[in-house]
Amino acid sequence: MLQGKKVLVTGAAGFIGSNLVDKFLAQGNEVICLDNFSTGKKENIQEFIKNPLCTFIEGDIRNIDDCKKAVDGVEIVFHQAALGSVPRSINDPITTNAVNISGFLNMLTASKDAEVKRFIYAASSSTYGDHLGLPKEEDKIGKPLSPYAVTKYVNELYADVFHKTYGIDTIGLRYFNVFGRRQDPHGAYAAVIPKFVIAMLNGESPVINGEGDNSRDFTYIENVLHANEQAAVVENSEALNQVYNVAFGERTDLKELYYLIRDNLSEYESSVCTIEPTFGPPRQGDVKHSLASIDKGRSLMNYQPKYGIKEGLKEATNWYYKYLK
Repeated sequence: MLQGKKVLVTGAAGFIGSNLVDKFLAQGNEVICLDNFSTGKKENIQEFIKNPLCTFIEGDIRNIDDCKKAVDGVEIVFHQAALGSVPRSINDPITTNAVNISGFLNMLTASKDAEVKRFIYAASSSTYGDHLGLPKEEDKIGKPLSPYAVTKYVNELYADVFHKTYGIDTIGLRYFNVFGRRQDPHGAYAAVIPKFVIAMLNGESPVINGEGDNSRDFTYIENVLHANEQAAVVENSEALNQVYNVAFGERTDLKELYYLIRDNLSEYESSVCTIEPTFGPPRQGDVKHSLASIDKGRSLMNYQPKYGIKEGLKEATNWYYKYLK
């Protein structure tokens, strides 16, 4: 358990960031929060700001001075701030690059200068690109299929160079389709699970991109929190300066996902059980199948995820129903 540390969470008002803030405050850590609210929401951290152990800085990782202010005296950085979404990056590659690469470099540089002990960052399964092999193993990647994927791969390259050049310890966590509480169901770039949930609760037919046979290793937020904490507390030197898959290690196709969500929601709204999906064109830049090997994380940093898709969806749909109603 991570306790008694001064940590920084960038992107603290976002989905994953706010859950990290919640967890680490509850364990007695001093938490510095950095966000510019471009995609994060004030409501996600409103209750945490009242905690005397929490300090909020409204700032932008594209501004090096904001980064330097945020890392002052910090021992561990959890870098979550980024512009997510493959479609967003295709529509606006310049802004995605500015945030995800220039912003990342700013945070790494500020952390190095402040002598931060460990820099843990959100990597992405999109790095596997056109590599068809399953399950995905960390040392076997293909060519990126979107500007977003390019930016997340460049993050890994910079982290490796900064360790070799400056000695800062880093760990990259390649997230696989994370879902759970506080994931925004609204907006053009909402993730598939909250989009399906809000559509069905509105009595609408969700759109599945393609024929529904695309598959993903959907990963509940609790598994991600566990991975970040393990990355922070692991003492095995071999575990440092590595990238790890963060997933459950099971594959679910979009049609199966749809019916799992519908079954869960029908416990709250019986009318949902009659809604059938609509099928649309495949989404540009999408990887067809994704399944993670989590052997490396288990071996080197004792990553032991507990929530499969069914357990995670049960908790997530309960949260969404209360949030949306």
